[in-house]
Amino acid sequence: MPLIENDWLPLAFVILMALSFLIYAVLDGYDLGVGVLLPMQDQQQRDIMISSIGPFWDANETWLVLAIGLLLIAFPQAHSLVLQHLYLPVTFMLLGLILRGVAFDFRTKAASKNKRSWDLAFKGGSLLATLMQGYMLGRYVMGFSDTSAGYAFAALSAICVTAGYCYIGSAWLVMKTTGKLQQKAASWCFYSALLTALGIIAVCLTNLFISPEIFDKWLGLPQVFIFLPLPLLFIIIFSVSCFYLSKVPHADDNGCWLPFAGAVLVFILCFAGLAYSYFPYIIWQKLTIWQAASARESLQFIFYGAVVVLPTIVAYTIFSYKVFWGKASKLNYY
Repeated sequence: MPLIENDWLPLAFVILMALSFLIYAVLDGYDLGVGVLLPMQDQQQRDIMISSIGPFWDANETWLVLAIGLLLIAFPQAHSLVLQHLYLPVTFMLLGLILRGVAFDFRTKAASKNKRSWDLAFKGGSLLATLMQGYMLGRYVMGFSDTSAGYAFAALSAICVTAGYCYIGSAWLVMKTTGKLQQKAASWCFYSALLTALGIIAVCLTNLFISPEIFDKWLGLPQVFIFLPLPLLFIIIFSVSCFYLSKVPHADDNGCWLPFAGAVLVFILCFAGLAYSYFPYIIWQKLTIWQAASARESLQFIFYGAVVVLPTIVAYTIFSYKVFWGKASKLNYY
């Protein structure tokens, strides 16, 4: 049956897929950031940082698997086109994620003389994965342009996404740790927040000027008046977070969750902005979500499975965070 633009199923699947990518960026973003920030000169601090993400990090990656699975089965044309342009960075990203997984398990069981090597591997795998994710985002935003400007923007995006992950990762550490490590995390969070803000400005300007259609979506009349408060909202979030971070430690650790909540809000706003800019395209100016969608009968069948799988993953995620909430403690797997 041919798909028509008022069919709700492709829209429902693209919302599910976008939600999965957003949750992945937030949840795996902070544990990737913690991995990038590991201080190689201090094993005790590395142990606490690894402990803070130990119960969550592998489950966080479930959301990436779900998002890519939805892209493959619900929008096969888009999946093929995306991988056609991104095979190499996807391969390096997977190598980084595999290296993280191997290093994480071996560091808890390896003799102490080898622990630093596994920590270094965990840090390297985290850095490789974040850089590749940022590079892929940059290539996607530029419509997979093969120009010098397209590759330069992808490189800038790689750095800015890594800064964003360090921002949310260090905010996580401010919430989960105490003492000198918390103060060090506050300093990391302050500077990575500034770099993230610069990255957001760069991506916003690029989005506005790569296409008159996107420019009109944001700055045309009357919608420009609706979006005018957004820059002010970003300024408030970053200002409040940076002011809090400059005063760490606080009495009784009051408000330790504030920088992490601010980082999550920044991630949500950025993701919503990208989604608004590109809708209804799933590949900018090449494929809309209706053009890329599978047959309606297939989408209906998959939808029944998604109705079962998605709430199950959400319930497991909430349960695990509820059980392991609180400050980081010693992590053992034996």
